[in-house]
Amino acid sequence: MNSSGTGKTGNIVFKTVSTAAATLILATLAAVAAFLIIEAWPAISDPSVQFKVQGSSTPVSIWAFTLPQIFGTVLAAIIAMVIAVPVSVGIALFISHYAPRKLAQLLGYMVDLLAAIPSVVYGLWGAIWLIPLLKPVWTWLGEHMGWFPLFAGEASPTGRVIASVSLILAVMVLPIITSVTREVFLQTPGLHEEAALALGATRWEMVRMAVLPFGRSGIVSASMLGLGRALGETMAVVMVLSVGSSFSFHILEAGKHSTIAANIALQFPEATGINRSALIATGLALFAITLVVNSIARWIVSRRAEFSGAN
Repeated sequence: MNSSGTGKTGNIVFKTVSTAAATLILATLAAVAAFLIIEAWPAISDPSVQFKVQGSSTPVSIWAFTLPQIFGTVLAAIIAMVIAVPVSVGIALFISHYAPRKLAQLLGYMVDLLAAIPSVVYGLWGAIWLIPLLKPVWTWLGEHMGWFPLFAGEASPTGRVIASVSLILAVMVLPIITSVTREVFLQTPGLHEEAALALGATRWEMVRMAVLPFGRSGIVSASMLGLGRALGETMAVVMVLSVGSSFSFHILEAGKHSTIAANIALQFPEATGINRSALIATGLALFAITLVVNSIARWIVSRRAEFSGAN
């Protein structure tokens, strides 16, 4: 009886603590959203108010203030993901299915170590070491690949362009995507791999038929985690990018783009009154974008789970 009573008490305590933790998360999310909406409302509700943007002396409306930053944020993040996801999946496959055990352990430790490096260190690395190496590359792309819209226009001699930012962001999110994807690949049922090999499949065919389909939802989840960091990255962008305010797709030109997080970091220390409200409004936009991205990721993963269960 005492043992049964102790078990029931433990269940009640555990349920209460778990419910409180889940409620706290929801309450915190709601509090953040309420704070952003309340603080941003003065700038959002009055369309006649004008604001100054980085790289321009002409005041603009709240929409002209916010939309170019959203564009720059999304553009940099998408380019970073296009670079990082294939490389991350390749590294994860090599560690989980190709590398010898000792080498795989060493590479796994190195990837985890990269994830722990602060963003300001990536910014220093990019500004001091990487950009000088990228300058001739961007110049060559501008001269020989200018027919492609992204490489059109005159490449900046400083290298402080959105293309450099995207490459640095790709390096920053690579360890996150690689770590999660590697763990998912390692969970692939051994019987599936052995059955594919027994049927005469090569190592690559086994990976394509057994490992990649099993890890697809994990790849999506890992990519969304990396995308979340790329969207909200601040210090590395501030230290590398020559900011502007436009909707240009020319990623090799300086003074054309900015991101929400970088713009807030640059202007918030000196912002007061309605300008502070405008910056918080851009933060609200970034908050909404992050929620949408995570919702899409959850929907993709759930659809994949339903499809697998139906099969």
